[in-house]
Amino acid sequence: MTRFDRYVLSQFMVLFGFFALVLVSIFWINKAVRMFDRLIGDGQPAWVFLEFTALTLPGVIGMVLPIAAFAAAVYVTNRLSTESELTVVQATGYSPWRLSRPALMFGVIIAVIMSLLSHYLIPTSLGELRQREAEVRQSISARFLEEGVFLHPAPGITFYIRDITPNGELRDVFLSDRRDPLSTIEYTSTQAYLVQDPGGTSLVMVSGLAQTLRGDDARLFTTHFDDFSYDISSLIAQNPTTLNKVEFAHTGDLILRPKEIMDSTNATEGMVQYALHNRFSQALMCVVVTLIGFATLLLGGFSRFGIWWQIVTAFFLLVGIKVIEGSITGIVIANAALWPLMYGPVLFGLAVTMLLLYLADRPGILRAIRLRRAMEDPA
Repeated sequence: MTRFDRYVLSQFMVLFGFFALVLVSIFWINKAVRMFDRLIGDGQPAWVFLEFTALTLPGVIGMVLPIAAFAAAVYVTNRLSTESELTVVQATGYSPWRLSRPALMFGVIIAVIMSLLSHYLIPTSLGELRQREAEVRQSISARFLEEGVFLHPAPGITFYIRDITPNGELRDVFLSDRRDPLSTIEYTSTQAYLVQDPGGTSLVMVSGLAQTLRGDDARLFTTHFDDFSYDISSLIAQNPTTLNKVEFAHTGDLILRPKEIMDSTNATEGMVQYALHNRFSQALMCVVVTLIGFATLLLGGFSRFGIWWQIVTAFFLLVGIKVIEGSITGIVIANAALWPLMYGPVLFGLAVTMLLLYLADRPGILRAIRLRRAMEDPA
């Protein structure tokens, strides 16, 4: 690696770190705000919120890596061009193919980071997140047991406990169920217990009174009971997040045990193949977006007005590749045998990069095209 390669690569890495930090902060804070509202609103402590947001961080990083790599490649190449550094280096005999070496090395580094995230860190973090959310959903004390406070665990439900004894006995319980507009039921009891079983969680009230108010005729019915069981599983597991998806399986399991993954996630074979090969193609896409961002800006040479048309061209090329990638998704999911199409956008991007470098190495072609257009223009 020459001094020029180290210099350009260092510029790529510095700007990549900056753009990645900014983008991760934006996406992560947006996700954390929604999670904060859900967790803290359910009565969870702050450390649970911090743990959950930390577990979502690998997924956020994996989402913004290609964007940050493309932005770094475009920004650094634009600066090298506007400051005439590329012009000077090309005058020493460096061809566009030779100039693309540090961009290629930068893309490979980002691809390695992306592979580490997609194959290990993201499935591991989401698996842990799935387990922790299951534990939180089963933890009743954080959501349903709070002394001296009127709780509203679900629309139309009000719950109150005067006191909780050290052995888990609930004293002076009030429960109002107004979910049925035609019938309001209120339960009161001097004692109650929470009982968990495989079928769910129940509130067992002892020595209580049930009052039912009929909305159609405004009649009140009262019932005294010695013990009464009220199923509160749906209240505790309100708005559950299902994380048992094929995207959260480890790559080794997708390769060696695809049938088990299909059975546990209710996924089709096409979904499994798409999840598997998407992890490889996304890593390769990091190389493609870096090279496209670099090669496109080599077209046109130095201009005091900048190279904005090359930047816009690079952006639209990237959008076109993502459109092709999106169109292939449904095809592969519908037919697992067509998984090789997953690498079509990568090959198309590499072909576009080679074409751009070929044109940059032969600027006379572009000048001839511009001259022909100028001659054909009546103005």
